[in-house]
Amino acid sequence: MMTAFMPPINIPRVKTSSKSSGKRANVLFIAVDDLNDWISLYNGPIRMPNLERLAKKGLTFTNAYCASPACNPSRASLMTGFRPSTTGIYGNATDWRKALPDAVTLPQHFMNHGYWAEGAGKIFHHHYHNAFHDDASFHRFFKLREDPWPERKLNRITNWIGGRDGGPTSQPFDWGPWPNDIELTPDAQTVDYTIRFLGEKHNRPFFFAAGIFRPHSPWYAPMEYFKQYPLKKLVMPEIFDEDLNDLPSGAIKVLAEGKPFIYKTIAGNNQLKAAIQAYQACATFADDQIGRILISLDDSPYKNNTIIVLWSDNGFHLGEKKHWEKFALWEKSTRVPLIICAPGVTGPGSVCTTPVSLIDLYPTLVELCDLNPRTALEGVSLVPLLKNPQADWDRPAVMTYGRGNHAVKSRRWRYIRYSDGSEELYDHDADANEWHNLANKPELQNTIDELKKWLPEKNAIPAADMEPWHGEFKY
Repeated sequence: MMTAFMPPINIPRVKTSSKSSGKRANVLFIAVDDLNDWISLYNGPIRMPNLERLAKKGLTFTNAYCASPACNPSRASLMTGFRPSTTGIYGNATDWRKALPDAVTLPQHFMNHGYWAEGAGKIFHHHYHNAFHDDASFHRFFKLREDPWPERKLNRITNWIGGRDGGPTSQPFDWGPWPNDIELTPDAQTVDYTIRFLGEKHNRPFFFAAGIFRPHSPWYAPMEYFKQYPLKKLVMPEIFDEDLNDLPSGAIKVLAEGKPFIYKTIAGNNQLKAAIQAYQACATFADDQIGRILISLDDSPYKNNTIIVLWSDNGFHLGEKKHWEKFALWEKSTRVPLIICAPGVTGPGSVCTTPVSLIDLYPTLVELCDLNPRTALEGVSLVPLLKNPQADWDRPAVMTYGRGNHAVKSRRWRYIRYSDGSEELYDHDADANEWHNLANKPELQNTIDELKKWLPEKNAIPAADMEPWHGEFKY
């Protein structure tokens, strides 16, 4: 039994004819929510065969990073081309459009150049019943549908441990096989809409954004996906019991604000394996939905003239550093899958190990589609790396979480500096898990000084949050 469910809205089609698109490339822009790097694409245990097949067609960035390890600031940064430290968009409740009323978003820039912009699912943040979505960025958009809820929580966890005053856990803090009918899932409806779009005739080039919600919580997927990850054979993350002992004051503060009670609640209820199983099941479910989109594109007239970009908005901890979710500046919170297939530009099956940022996607797509450049953007075009994955590149990736907290990731090092001046430094050549903080080693001060040069000069005052009248903060 489940709560009432609203079926997809039947949106009438609008004729989109204009001047012939000629050879201008289309863009299929696929976002995945909370997908970390523990996937088969990067030799992890989470099976994602469709991402692997997509990678064989284009270029995979093995060291891509979000601008911020939280949905709203990450997506706002990517879509506007500005860093959180410039805009003050730091949190999941920040009203990004109010903070940037004149910003021209990525799809808006395409619209201004004659493209038809459409989308479905989660592209902008989804809190407050899609209140963060930007209608001005699309001609038409099928907004993310809500999950059908079971009558009772499947994990049977009713209270938080060590946080929220012992109050009841939220509705989305749940996991388990649900529902059995895939068509009831929000992602299946998003993909159905996307397939319908790709099956139609379009007389001008298009920018279509498809936002896949899983593996964001609640971790619901049909039973067939849970069966792929039996608990007795489940691969678990590597966890170092003394991992937190060398963290500085800034890290401890950020960790304390990042919902530590979530991990404590999962572990305290002996459900760590079940929760990780659910995350893996939901990630593979998301991969299947992505596969449906890719098959539809292959079956369409747009197969050979469409740039595909697939990205995740942030990483995700599954217990590493005794942490759950994102909301931190470590590798697991910030490293994301990124694949770009650009016909005539990217070589099939190519790989780039250079650290890059999602903020670079805006200028990259502008250059690939030969649009007028926007000089104010803070990212840089990745086209040189798309053409030659070994091209010289002198920029590290920079991440921000909250005002004054930043991470810099070079090929070898991750340097983190917090607002109180405390620091972390990790040598990825020797310590990929980031278990040993080297920031206090005098012999590495020159390394820190070089990485410090990339820290943002501006730390904007936090922008205002969304007005509370928009509704319950469900997720």
